[in-house]
Amino acid sequence: MAHSPFDAWITGDDEVTSLLAQEWTRQISSVQLIASENFTSPSVMAATGSIMTNKYAEGYPGRRYYGGNQVVDEMEDLARRRLTALFGAEHANVQPHSGANANVAVYQALLNPGDTILAMRLDQGGHLTHGSPASITSKIWRFVSYGVTARSDDPNEPGEIIDFDNVRDLALKERPKLIVAGATAYSRQIDPVIFREIADEVGALLMFDSAHPAGLIAGGSHPNPTPYADAVTFTTHKTLRGPRGGAILCREEHAKKIDSAVFPGQQGGPLEHAIAAKAVAFREASQASFHTYTEQVVANARAFAAALAAEGFRIVSGGTDNHQVILDLRDFDAELNGKVAQEVLDRAGITTNRNQIPDDPRSPFITSGLRLGTPAQTTAGMKEGEFGQIASLLARALRQREDEAAITQIRTEIGELCAGFNPYANFVS
Repeated sequence: MAHSPFDAWITGDDEVTSLLAQEWTRQISSVQLIASENFTSPSVMAATGSIMTNKYAEGYPGRRYYGGNQVVDEMEDLARRRLTALFGAEHANVQPHSGANANVAVYQALLNPGDTILAMRLDQGGHLTHGSPASITSKIWRFVSYGVTARSDDPNEPGEIIDFDNVRDLALKERPKLIVAGATAYSRQIDPVIFREIADEVGALLMFDSAHPAGLIAGGSHPNPTPYADAVTFTTHKTLRGPRGGAILCREEHAKKIDSAVFPGQQGGPLEHAIAAKAVAFREASQASFHTYTEQVVANARAFAAALAAEGFRIVSGGTDNHQVILDLRDFDAELNGKVAQEVLDRAGITTNRNQIPDDPRSPFITSGLRLGTPAQTTAGMKEGEFGQIASLLARALRQREDEAAITQIRTEIGELCAGFNPYANFVS
């Protein structure tokens, strides 16, 4: 069994060491296609496990409630400077523990309970914090949901893109205090200019949830919403390839309210080891090589979508402009649902997640679709040819899902493919 480079740090706990080794093996010997995952650099992992984890630091640089924060203050300021430079922002808060925390902090800072928010519906591609009944956000604020255009059989205009006529009509009718752009399962670029125009027309604030495309924005492969939005939220662990966590960018006029909403409004002591790792990731994302990486992420996604379409899958919206490929499984196999597909592919060494598609007749627990992403395996070095192979293996696994010997053979082939693309090949203890 392969061992994690960090095994040497864990002494006297064989159970934890064994589990870490198992996860290490899983990650490097199977294909990681979850759109919200990536392989961080060894530097990011080292910072995440650094001595900064020992320090409690409630508050902000220069305004802490504990002593001994001189170095921590410098680290957090470094992260903030790097982040504002990366996106061209006026202010940054790097303390949110997650993207969900970041979203709720912006709502709390800019709105009053009961205010109306216009955001994307969950089954159309939106996030839980965009007003899902399962989220606390829907219990505090009033959400109105926009969606995507209808599916079309015209290959030149396949539909299932954000319906800006619907966004504008709802904005004029409901007069929201805040409009949320951004999605969690949407494979096209999102134009911040149109959202800004609609927000200005109705006197609304604009928040752009860039959790998924944040790295693509940093790398110049997606339009930058920062000049147009009052606040931009994102996670640091998806296309940005940093540690698990969140961040907020905003205009200076909103900085004090947003900082107060994060602390003390929601969180206590920030995770300064994660902030150190964020600082590392922000520097990495400023390098020319990161632009090359994000361009390859998009190229791989387009090649992957084309190869999957050739296997008989319907690609939601007809293609992709970012790192995601959303599959509608029904044209491939009317009896196949997302839950079954995810479980079969896990056995075959292909990690995915089930996902609802627009107007999905199945529940979020079952779904008719899969959401696939290219960031992690692009980090590992795979290009268009490898994603073509993965598409073929994925289709074979789903066609032969009742044949365990066939699944085992595919798992072997996946392992052989991954053996040539170990993201940590030069980093072994």
